[in-house]
This record gives sequence, structure tokens and C-alpha cells, in this order.
Amino acid sequence: MRKQVVAIVGRPNVGKSTLFNRLSRKRTAIIDFEPGITRDRKYEDVSWNGKKFIIIDTGGIVADSNEPMDHLIKAQAELAMEEADWILFLVDAKTGVTDLDTMIGQILGRKREKVMLVVNKVDNEKDELEIYDFMKLGFGEPFPIAANSGRNTGNFLDELLANMPETMVDDFEEEHDNLHIAIVGKPNVGKSSITNCLLGEQQVIVSDIPGTTRDSIDSVLKYYGKEYVLVDTAGLRRKSKVKYGVEYFSSMRTIDAIDRADLVILIITAEDEISNQEQRIASYVRRRFKDLIVVVNKWDLPEKDNSTLGQFVERIKKELSFIDYAPILFVSAKTGQRISKIMEKVVEVTEESNKRIPTAQLNEFLEKIVYKHQPSNKTGKRIKIFYLTQAGVHPPTFIFFCNDASLIKDEYKRYLHNQIREEFGFAGATIKLVFKGRKEDDVSIEY
Repeated sequence: MRKQVVAIVGRPNVGKSTLFNRLSRKRTAIIDFEPGITRDRKYEDVSWNGKKFIIIDTGGIVADSNEPMDHLIKAQAELAMEEADWILFLVDAKTGVTDLDTMIGQILGRKREKVMLVVNKVDNEKDELEIYDFMKLGFGEPFPIAANSGRNTGNFLDELLANMPETMVDDFEEEHDNLHIAIVGKPNVGKSSITNCLLGEQQVIVSDIPGTTRDSIDSVLKYYGKEYVLVDTAGLRRKSKVKYGVEYFSSMRTIDAIDRADLVILIITAEDEISNQEQRIASYVRRRFKDLIVVVNKWDLPEKDNSTLGQFVERIKKELSFIDYAPILFVSAKTGQRISKIMEKVVEVTEESNKRIPTAQLNEFLEKIVYKHQPSNKTGKRIKIFYLTQAGVHPPTFIFFCNDASLIKDEYKRYLHNQIREEFGFAGATIKLVFKGRKEDDVSIEY
């Protein structure tokens, strides 16, 4: 079943990101692994009382601005409204109703049935007396919260979930035995052609399975006696009203497909530069800890010499440096060139993702790399990593037990991550590192 999608919208500085962080239980809003690609919508799971939904954070809407970025942010927020099952219209109790709130209310008016008016920064009972002025916006009685402190957010979540259908996904989603593969990419890169090649060339058994996306159908592929499910994303198209939309995630279908998949195949083409949209898709795959293969389609088009392949690989690794662990395949759906290599690589990556390293071997490795490069901190406090173990597979998950997880900075986490890859491989698998301190709540998940 598809998770319900909830978008937070409002003018700047009403606390949208604070509420996003509060609901998703993150210390900071999600950021992409590469700079310069973080200004669009942000997605995260929210879990409450055994139920899950997806929350979308958006930039603040600004009216009549001449700044191009403000127009992009507004359009992104409007796109989130279209995608969402529910919209949280967030306003600020401290400033009261503004002209910009009224303008946003007019935009939301035609979606009234899925809008919940939420007043933020209601820090005490006295502030609650001021919220009823917001009823003039036309969305009924507002719900008071204080996202910064968490005041009343539990009751707010209860109210929100009460409006959601009983069929929404819960924390105990049915396990699927077959590996789910999402074939994703921007429009016109050949996703459908490659899917059809895979289904046809292997002479597979195909049956229709109702998908969890709004109107897609998944297909079963049988490869060497094992069944795989290809998650359909063929319908990904930009919203016509968002004129620049080809540069952004333009459908929840890609998000749904990645979330449901065990492994993602990102399709790019040999004839185009890598776009911001492809960077965003790759970044989302990375954040969701999905296995990943990059497939370059239309390899029949470029004129080639002995250096062509190497130049393409170098360019891809530069533009998508945060997923440099992903294998790269060059294929042509039109001619069938190397299409058979895709499933071979799927099997290889899956084996890598399910690989386990013995604890004794890991701790010998830990001693070596810490001796080579000691962790440091500006506070001068001593950092000690006591122990390393692999807690799970698919994704490979490693727990570092240390005296204080908060002292270990991103640069050192990146060093540990790179050293694990250099020593043990895990090609195509997105590794998860967990740092656990002596205190029970001192846990940080990174990379």
C-alpha cells in the first residue's frame, strides 16, 4: 500500500523546517550529499503510533518577488501541494495573519478538503487565545503547536492520522521475498525501452501485480530460476504548470518506486549532460540506503575512440561523486547492446549488499585505520572508538561503539566509510554507519 504524503507549506520563517525535523525526528533538515542541489522539496518518513507517512518540507512562498529562486521555490511548493494527499498550512502565532498568509490561503482554497491549518509558535495557553484570528483564512479551526519545543505535536499527529484512511501503511509492512528493482531517471532516457528489453530478452514469465503507486503496474522477471519485480516508473513526467519542472522531481512516482525498491537502476544517456534532476534522484537513493547501478543508455550514438569510455566514466564519477561506489554500465536499448549485463550486475550487487564481515576481522581493520588516522575534535576531548561490528545486511550496516558519538565529525565518518569500501568492497551497496555512544540516547546514523 502506498504511504500517504503530507506537505508542509507556508511563507518564510513560520517554522516549516523545524516542524519537518520534529516530525521526522532528525536533528537537522535533510540535505543532499552534494552542494547546490538542496533548494527543492525534502522528503522523510514519519512514524507515529505504528503508522507511517511521508512528510515533504518546502521553501517559504514569497509573493511578487523578482528573484528567480523565489519563483522556483514557489513552484516547488505548488508541486508539493499537487503531489500531497494532505497539506499542512503552517502560520505563525507571533506575527498573526499576514497578507502573504492570505495569498497562500487563496492558492490553497481549491484544495480545501485536504488542508489542515496549523498555527506554530503557540508556546503557552495565553498564546492559544490568539489563534482564532486565523479562522478568517477559511480553513476552519486551527490546530496550535510549538514545533521548536514539541508542545502539542503529539495531539496534532493524532488529529492528522485520524483523517487518514485505515489502509495507510504501518510499521509492519509485509515483507517481500522477491528483489524489487526500480528503474528510474528523467523523462526520455529510455526507462521503458530498457524495461521491455529486460522482460523480452530473457524470455521471462511476466504477470501483472497491482502496484502501490497511483496507477502503475509492476512486472515479474524470472532470471535463472529466480523472480525479480521491476517497479514501474514509466509514467514520470513533469507537471505542465511547472515550466522548469524537467530540472526537478516531477512526480511522487519516482519517490514511491525508490522507497519500495531494494535496488535502483538509474538511467542516464550518453547524449546528455548529467542534470540536476539526476543528481537529486541519485542523492535520494543514497539517503534511503538503496543498492544502486548507473546505466548509460544510447551508447550507440556517440562516436568513439580508445579514450571515449574512460572519459564518460570520469565525467559521471565527477558529477555523481557521492555515489562513486555504484557500478556503471554502457548499453543501448535500441540495438540491445550489453542489455544482458544489467541483470548480471544486479546479481553481483545483491551479493555484495548481503555480504557479512566477521567481527574479529572488522576489529583488526578498525585498529589499523584508527592508528593510521586518529579522530580529533576542536573541543580537545579524547575520542575513543572501542569496537566495530556489522549489525545487518542489505544495506550493510556497521555499528561503531565509542565514548561520545557527538564528537565524531562528518569528515571522520567519511574517512571510515571510505576505508570500509577500500578494504571490503560492497560495490553498488549503500553502506550505513551507526555511531553509538555510552549514553543510551547518544546514537547518530550517517552515510
